[in-house]
Amino acid sequence: MIPVQGFEGQAVAVLGLGRSGLATVRALLAGGATVVAWDDGPHASDIAEAEGIILRDLTKPNAFEDIACLVTSPGIPHIYPQPHPAIAAALLAGVPVDNDIGLFFRSLAEPDWDRFDQLPRVIAVTGSNGKSTTSALIAHLLTEFGRDVQLAGNIGRGVLDITPPEDGGIVVLELSSYQTELARSLTPDVAVFTNLSPDHLDRHGGLGGYFAAKRRLFAEGGPDRCIIGVDEVEGQMLANQLAQSPADDRVISISSGRKLTGPGWSVFARKGFLSEYRKGRQIGTIDLRAVPGLPGAHNHQNACAAYAVARTLGFSPRQIEGAFQSFAGLPHRSQTIAEAGGVRYVNDSKATNVDSAKQALRAFPNIRWICGGLEKEGGLAPLLEASGNVVKAYVIGREAAHFAMQLKGIEAEICTDMSRAVARAREEAQPGDTILLAPAAASFDQYNSFEQRGDDFVSIIKDLLGEAPA
Repeated sequence: MIPVQGFEGQAVAVLGLGRSGLATVRALLAGGATVVAWDDGPHASDIAEAEGIILRDLTKPNAFEDIACLVTSPGIPHIYPQPHPAIAAALLAGVPVDNDIGLFFRSLAEPDWDRFDQLPRVIAVTGSNGKSTTSALIAHLLTEFGRDVQLAGNIGRGVLDITPPEDGGIVVLELSSYQTELARSLTPDVAVFTNLSPDHLDRHGGLGGYFAAKRRLFAEGGPDRCIIGVDEVEGQMLANQLAQSPADDRVISISSGRKLTGPGWSVFARKGFLSEYRKGRQIGTIDLRAVPGLPGAHNHQNACAAYAVARTLGFSPRQIEGAFQSFAGLPHRSQTIAEAGGVRYVNDSKATNVDSAKQALRAFPNIRWICGGLEKEGGLAPLLEASGNVVKAYVIGREAAHFAMQLKGIEAEICTDMSRAVARAREEAQPGDTILLAPAAASFDQYNSFEQRGDDFVSIIKDLLGEAPA
């Protein structure tokens, strides 16, 4: 646990008592604060009360009279589409609003760090797609190199729930826009921006607000090194704003699909090969095609980001290449489940938006595509440009018929549920085909989460192939 500093003897309110909220309460108490908390759900409140946490309805009048700070869980809106009533009350009362990420950064450094030979470091990863795989890959590389690594934030453990890092320890944080937009303190040593595509637009008041939330990690965080994906104009603008000159190697540009030139520091992947250039000279290259845990161009971008992080920490290209080979990938992200009868089964349930699904469609040949669910804003038209590898689509979800109607030029069968979709895809698959779950939609019309959706896909495949579930 990271005890929260700066609130000893003061009253702090916590809104939201899920995993991060409960960890926040415990960390505040450990730092000497008095805590009152609230959750709109009775179940969460019952759990908190059983733990001895003092409950206070923060939506009631005068709830913030004695409160020094309100700490809110990431999923609770504070501006758009409209603020939660408790946050609105805190704003009117002039009470600072923060989240657990802000508390983490203000509380991480300890006085006894003076005894360390190597200060602990924080690597923070944000972006629209690939940040989970990138974060996990960075943690994997550093673990392979013998470093003491903890993975936290939007993946792994809550940030305040980790163990205080020791001499030379590294904390790798995956940070969503919900987390970066509100944190009052953001001070990573190394920060990564993978890419940007439209997502969570209602929460951020549009694409500009979404990008602004990501940008805060760099503009306000002041990291020593910035690793920026420049395949979109937002990343190009961010890299431009952070660099003092074209040769400023505090900014490392990364790309998947095009060669980066110039006097600065860059890492890019083309046709399956990663290349590192510095001051106009190539100083490293890796063949990514033979890395089983990183299939497709989108994973090659993730590899470029993780490679750049490892290079900033002093590790050699050959060390990184060796560690890449043992990376197994993450569940629900281009995860090969099985290969049988010449057919590959791939679970990319995390492809919850059009851009991430588009990347998955480009990663495999001869795709029998299982798609559909709770459709997000913007429609499906951008997927069509990446549909050349699709043999047929098998559409699931409550609105499967509407989803299928948008797949112009793609043969589509309305299956509605996962069992029928997998069964039909398997019946029609030929050797060399890939049965790919890449929904391009949220899961909440039929499942509680993308993880549950992916687990259902995996379970059905195991049953059909006669394998015991892992």
